[in-house]
Amino acid sequence: MSLARVLTGAAGVALAAAAFAAPAQAAAPAAPAPSSDMQPMIIDGEEATDAPWAARLLNAGQEACTATAISADWVLTAQHCVEGAGDDISFKIGSLNQHEGEEYKAKAGGVHIHDSVDLALVNVDHAINVDFAPLGSSGDVSVGDTVQTYGWGATCTDQPEAQCQAENLKVADVDVTDIACTDYRGGTAVCASRGNGIPAGGDSGGPMFSNGVQVGVASTSDRATSTAYTNITEYRDWIKEVAGV
Repeated sequence: MSLARVLTGAAGVALAAAAFAAPAQAAAPAAPAPSSDMQPMIIDGEEATDAPWAARLLNAGQEACTATAISADWVLTAQHCVEGAGDDISFKIGSLNQHEGEEYKAKAGGVHIHDSVDLALVNVDHAINVDFAPLGSSGDVSVGDTVQTYGWGATCTDQPEAQCQAENLKVADVDVTDIACTDYRGGTAVCASRGNGIPAGGDSGGPMFSNGVQVGVASTSDRATSTAYTNITEYRDWIKEVAGV
């Protein structure tokens, strides 16, 4: 299930704050107790110290998912984080604290969803002035690699995930077990097992980095042992076509 569905109830199926086995995004403050339908956030791991490209995604003004700034005009995230939101998507960028940073709103018609995989690109209303996430290519991630996952997702499993979203961006190492598994929509994904932490609800849409380049976007997680990130090295043509990156 996607990480986003857990934080938003039945609205998604990815790693949003409420569901990373579902999507990894976050739920509303009054969300019900966690269930298997919720999304993931990073449990354990540690606080990140260097992630200028990190973007906190807000859906209708509520913190929901994680994302990355990939150019002055475009942000990359998961499809399940923006599904059904229209243009009511915005981001906080420029701070590792999810409540700080400059706000960027989606342009009218600026939300672009991949036809068949858990990826979305959002064209924002004014220029982003940070160091952008470098995007990986084929061969940049392999089975056996230890890679880094980032997000503002949940840090607990014993209460509603919306109540334990990370205030500061977190990072966790995970170990790659497959580079051709599937994301929640059936797209090609990088699957990994828990290292010093694991993504949870609210981490949906966030990045996986291998050797300094982004190779994945958080799609699902069981919040305990395994996670799946859409393998963006397989979809670089689509990203280039839409965002020019």
